[in-house]
Amino acid sequence: MKKTLLIFLIIIAAGLAGFFILRKYTKSFSPASIAAYHDKGIDVEITYSQPAKKGRYIFGREQDKALVPYGKVWRTGANEATIIKFDKDVKFAGQEVKAGTYSLWTIPGQSVWKVILNNESGQWGTEYNDGQDFLKSDVKIRVNRKVEELFKIYFQEQPNGVNLILSWDQTEAIIPIQLP
Repeated sequence: MKKTLLIFLIIIAAGLAGFFILRKYTKSFSPASIAAYHDKGIDVEITYSQPAKKGRYIFGREQDKALVPYGKVWRTGANEATIIKFDKDVKFAGQEVKAGTYSLWTIPGQSVWKVILNNESGQWGTEYNDGQDFLKSDVKIRVNRKVEELFKIYFQEQPNGVNLILSWDQTEAIIPIQLP
């Protein structure tokens, strides 16, 4: 009995060690990052991973072998699902959102993106459950003149709030955030 328990504990320990080594390995390709904005009464923090372009075709049609195809749900980063936390109620992409933690997803399009807030958080980025969506809204995109090698999220001040910018390759999705 003790020998069986010892073998079981060794297997568990090896599995956990393997998990953490694999996690560190994948994060080396898409490093973890945080984007935060705390001003004008708006408190937002986003935790995400930054995939790299690496010469790949990023946004486009599926038949053209785009890494992130138009019309398909994207984890909006890499590795685990991107997490967005609001410390106060806000208007996000024109819709009211209660303070809390959500996962952030997008559906890229050629001229408009759909941004999604989902009630589930902490899942791997390929485990999207549309039954937990509570906000879907279309947002504008713009062309960035320079190529953004790493996916990044940043904030751009506006007179009545702030824009959350999702930027990768030469595409930027613009999500307005305001007080309700």
